Amino acid sequence: MEKFLNHLQRKIGKYAVHHLTVVIIACFAVGYLISAIRPEALQYMTLDPFFILRGQVWRLLTWVVIPPSSLSILTILLLFFYFSIGSTLERTWGDFRYNVYIIGGWFISVVSAFAAYFIIRAVTGTAVSFGSAYSTYYICMSIFLAFALTYPDMQVLLMFIIPIKVKWLGIVYIVFYVYDIITDIRLYVRTGNIGFIVAIVALLASFANFIIFFLTYRKRGLRRFSPSEIRRRNAFKRAYNSGAAPRTPQKAAAAGEDGPKVYVIRAGQGTGAARHRCTVCGRTELTHPDLEFRFCSKCAGAHEYCSDHIFTHVHITEN
Repeated sequence: MEKFLNHLQRKIGKYAVHHLTVVIIACFAVGYLISAIRPEALQYMTLDPFFILRGQVWRLLTWVVIPPSSLSILTILLLFFYFSIGSTLERTWGDFRYNVYIIGGWFISVVSAFAAYFIIRAVTGTAVSFGSAYSTYYICMSIFLAFALTYPDMQVLLMFIIPIKVKWLGIVYIVFYVYDIITDIRLYVRTGNIGFIVAIVALLASFANFIIFFLTYRKRGLRRFSPSEIRRRNAFKRAYNSGAAPRTPQKAAAAGEDGPKVYVIRAGQGTGAARHRCTVCGRTELTHPDLEFRFCSKCAGAHEYCSDHIFTHVHITEN
């Protein structure tokens, strides 16, 4: 998946929507405005396959305008909170990957709505409408879970008083999420009302995007989104753009420096034989011009690594 996203980003990354979080909050603002002026209009904007299959195709997009909850002071504070964490994720992942995450959540929700519709129709033989079951609340919560996994140790003030790490809030949400699913299943078994299938499918769809986008990565894949890794990459890019002169590991050792250092190498210069080659994977600036190459000061000798292996390789010693 990582390679696929990298390839996709090179092809269509320039079309990513910048400041997508601002766009999402603006959609909610439009929804609140519509609910204040003409609240009955919102029923024509829900994600409802029953009406979509009868020509109301605009519902595939307009349901993202429906706010996650009714307007109140608490809702306004929550929207500011989602704006903050969403903007942070955009800066951390980049516009393209954040776009993929949000659009992926929208796509999974649409597919799951149609799946629930056809399941109920096949079981009961009747086409039903259930547009109110799908809400942008699930998109907001998927953003929060993504933030909790990316910045697990960041502290927030619960009720503006109690400091708590985001990861614990994420765990609490997952517990309530599992509880909701179990409750819906028990209600379905007890009452036989097949409408609970919609609620269960909607809950599973809200969590599916989070699982697909994060938990399919290996541990090393998750590491690329950690704050420390982001800082290292940004430091490298700043040094690269400033044109800093390359340094060798021997000069760093002579200066008494310790710890893995980043030595800036400009890839893609010149023609003919490759100037830079990764010691681990053997890739060069000719075969992969999008990679960055650097030396490691902890390795004995001048060993060069690509950006994928500079922080994950086993250090080479003299022995």
